Amino acid sequence: MDEEIMSAKINQFATQMLAEVISNKKVGPYHHMVFAVGEMASHVKPGNFVAISVGGEQSSLVLRRAFAIYRALDKGPMGGSIELVVAPHGQGSRWLCQRAVGDLVDFIGPLGTAFGIPTVNANAMLVGGGYGSAPLFALAELLKNKGCRVDMVLGASTANKIYAPLEGKRSVSSLNLTTDDGSTGIHGQISEAIPRLIREFGTEVIYSCGPMGMLAAVAKIAEEFNLVHQCAVEESMACGIGVCMTCVIPVKNEDGIKMIRSCIDGPVMDGSQVIWDRKTVMDAL
Repeated sequence: MDEEIMSAKINQFATQMLAEVISNKKVGPYHHMVFAVGEMASHVKPGNFVAISVGGEQSSLVLRRAFAIYRALDKGPMGGSIELVVAPHGQGSRWLCQRAVGDLVDFIGPLGTAFGIPTVNANAMLVGGGYGSAPLFALAELLKNKGCRVDMVLGASTANKIYAPLEGKRSVSSLNLTTDDGSTGIHGQISEAIPRLIREFGTEVIYSCGPMGMLAAVAKIAEEFNLVHQCAVEESMACGIGVCMTCVIPVKNEDGIKMIRSCIDGPVMDGSQVIWDRKTVMDAL
C-alpha cells in the first residue's frame, strides 16, 4: 500500500484544535495534565499520541513535540478530555508543564498506531519504564475488560520515577515494581525480573513502553520465550506527522533493512521486527 494512503488510514480521525488546559498537577517529578478536546477523545486508542505546538507564538521551536496519551475520556464535565503525563526535561516539555488552567494549547491528534488487542483471552504482561509506562494504564483496563489476565511490571532508576503504581495495581491481576537502586520493589533493572515473571504467570503476549534500551532488552527476552511482543518506541519525534524524518527507525524486511517513520508506522510496532542493534544497521549500509 502507498505510504501516503497508509498514513491517512492510520491518522484518519486526527484533527487540529486549540485544547484548553483543565488541570495541571505535579506528581513527583512529572506533570499530570488534562485537556478539553471534545470529540477528539472518542477516537483515541491506547498507544496513540498527540503532536503539540510548544513555545508560544514568539518561540524558535518550530516543530511540534509528540506526547503519548495517558488516558482519554469521551464524557465528562467539559466533554471529551485527554490526559498526558509529561516529564519537564526539554525546552518544549518544560513550556507545556508551565501552562495554567484555562490556557489554550495547539493539538493535533490522535496520531499513530495503537496496541493490538488479542482476539481471544490471553495472559498479557505490560512492561513500562519510568513515565513511558503512562500509555499502558488505559491498555490494562481495555485488556482486563476483554477478559485477559493482565500482569504489569513497572521499573525506573528510583522509586519516585515510577508513575502512579497504585493506579496500576487497580487495573491488573498483579503488579511488580523494580528499581535500579533498590529503593522499592525488586532491586535491579526491569529486564532482569521479566524472565521469572513470564514463567510464573504463563505470559503469552508482552506489551512494552519506555526507553529504547529497555525495549531492546524486552524484545530479546520475548524472542527467547517465543512470545508476541508489541512495543511503543520512544524514538525522538519532532513533527509527529511524518514530515521531518527525525524519527526513522530500522526494521527487517524482505531486502534486509528498511527505515520507517515511527510517528507514522508507529509508535506501536512488532518488537521482533525492529533492529535494535544499530551496529547491524551501520554494517549493512
